[in-house]
Amino acid sequence: MNGHSGADAIALLKADHRTVEKLFDAFEKAGDDDLEAKGTLARRTCEELTVHAIIEEELLYPVAHKQLEKQNEIDVDEAYVEHFLVKTLIEKFDTLKPGDHGFDATFKVMSELVKHHVEEEESALFPELRESGVDLVALGEKLRARKAELMKKLDQAGSKLVGDRSLSFARAL
Repeated sequence: MNGHSGADAIALLKADHRTVEKLFDAFEKAGDDDLEAKGTLARRTCEELTVHAIIEEELLYPVAHKQLEKQNEIDVDEAYVEHFLVKTLIEKFDTLKPGDHGFDATFKVMSELVKHHVEEEESALFPELRESGVDLVALGEKLRARKAELMKKLDQAGSKLVGDRSLSFARAL
């Protein structure tokens, strides 16, 4: 195992979670009038969350649905619903600018929702997947490849992924 490239699906997704939590912390520490920092942090957070949610919805949740026992399927359904809510808040940042009324509040609600979601995944869904016997290393490879592809798309779009409807979420509610 050569360090990061051998990481399984759960390690990769947890690393994403830690990245987003660092962005939340940085936003909280930003000065009220540091609009440039807040704008940059909000945009980066939205990008990270969008890519993370897409790879989970395309690759992780379908496997979880198939592999997990009936009683754990609700954890997957809840995860989809939480993504839907986070995505709705991300879309607000298409029009909200730092300094606008509601900008900080929207970011705070989004971060609380994401923290709850992360807690649920890491305490229930991830351990359930581990026990299900699914090949997490192979799944990790797929997640990593898809993430790289989406990040490249992001760079090409000049970070305009937020609000790009072609990257909408697979499963509409």
